[in-house]
Amino acid sequence: MIKQVCNVLLIEDDRSHSKLIQALLCEAEPGGLAEGFSFHVTGVETLQAGVEQLEKNHFNVILLDLILPDSQGLDTLERTLKHSPHTPIVVQIGNNEESLVVQALQLGAYGFLPKQNLDSNLLVYGIRLAIERYLQTTKMETAKQQQEQDLEFEWLEQFAESGRTNITARLYGTVSLQDSCPEIFREHVENYGKLMDLALEEQAYKVEHNISNRLRTQAEKLGLLKASPRDVVDIHTTALKEKTKMVNLAKAQAYVTEGRLMVLEMMGYLTSYYRKYYLGLSNMKVYKSSGNVKQDL
Repeated sequence: MIKQVCNVLLIEDDRSHSKLIQALLCEAEPGGLAEGFSFHVTGVETLQAGVEQLEKNHFNVILLDLILPDSQGLDTLERTLKHSPHTPIVVQIGNNEESLVVQALQLGAYGFLPKQNLDSNLLVYGIRLAIERYLQTTKMETAKQQQEQDLEFEWLEQFAESGRTNITARLYGTVSLQDSCPEIFREHVENYGKLMDLALEEQAYKVEHNISNRLRTQAEKLGLLKASPRDVVDIHTTALKEKTKMVNLAKAQAYVTEGRLMVLEMMGYLTSYYRKYYLGLSNMKVYKSSGNVKQDL
């Protein structure tokens, strides 16, 4: 039977306890909670060394001592979460640290283990429980993210239909840009996707990328192609699906939030472009009509 390797990062400065952890995992009974698992432990003695390991390697779980030479108490957990938010953490609690358990779980730890009276079964149980809790939480977050995206795309469908104004309806055809000019459509998707990244940078780093001007330029290019509100929604939806495909829930939500503002803004620019264009055509017709009247006179 092929066993699943569970990579454990042990951040513990007490060498005797670190050796105990490794020994307990080695002697875990194959037919018990450890069935189907083998444990590979990487031990370090400081938080900094742990961060370096997290930057270089993948771990299924972190066993974290809260009292380390370079970090103390809940600050140790917060700093670890900052560097590795997607790895379940099990905090190790000493006799004088029981009051930290609830706070540690509230901050984001997926479990805790007592340092005293620790045996192999309890250790394996704590590790597997933390991993399973993390997987279930991730699964629920993914389902929630998918539900929110489905609602977002449903809203976009409705918005696209409501965007069929009389002015634009007279100017663009019924064939979508995606079907009629797939290469040009792809260029617009990629450009729009880059603007979404820049929009997130603006929010995160408080920089200025002139997103509005770039959206106006893209909308005008779409106007020259006689694109419809449906095309704008197609571009936005395609880019949004690609951007949210392989990111965590927080970043996906950021794309959705910024994207909603962007698609509304670009839709407004496209409508404004068509309104000016239509008014220009109307003025030309009036001018020609007045010229014909003068000739008749």
